[in-house]
Amino acid sequence: MNYSEYKELHKRLVDENRTTGGHTEPAYLEYTQLNWQRIKRWEKQAKLIDQEIDWLKEQKAPIRWVVLTEPWCGDAPPSLPLMAKIAEIHPGLELEILLRDENLDLMNQFLTGGAQSIPKLIQYSGDTVDSWGPRPVGAAKLIDDYKTQHGKLDATAREQLQQWYNENKGRQIILELLVLLGRK
Repeated sequence: MNYSEYKELHKRLVDENRTTGGHTEPAYLEYTQLNWQRIKRWEKQAKLIDQEIDWLKEQKAPIRWVVLTEPWCGDAPPSLPLMAKIAEIHPGLELEILLRDENLDLMNQFLTGGAQSIPKLIQYSGDTVDSWGPRPVGAAKLIDDYKTQHGKLDATAREQLQQWYNENKGRQIILELLVLLGRK
């Protein structure tokens, strides 16, 4: 599905108090609801600077981005709107969003540390396949450090991660995605 179709699905799930992947646990339902609010906020606040927009407009090579995600994924709201914004500006970039739990064969080809971590962006450019995700380097370090110190993720870790995203304002995601596209 494209980004608009993904958002329509997400909104329908929120309205029906459901989520994807067969999950019925309250936490998944709550994250789906919360992420709907977050994705709308990120669409408003996420911005590329003029030089980035100009560079993207100059790109002509056909590129396909396939993103594996789920509406309950806490790392998706800051990333998906930026991916969509970049795809909207880049004349050769096609963005397709797939639900992870419906595409496990593909997901299992792009594991992160042996896990089916999402969102996972897979970039197809000519004969080259690259990937990005599930989160930018700074956020990944924060989570890795927290796991090392506390042994597992908990509500405090998730809160710190969201604070990191909010303070960073999407800049690290944008920079990493532009590098993936070939910007130096």
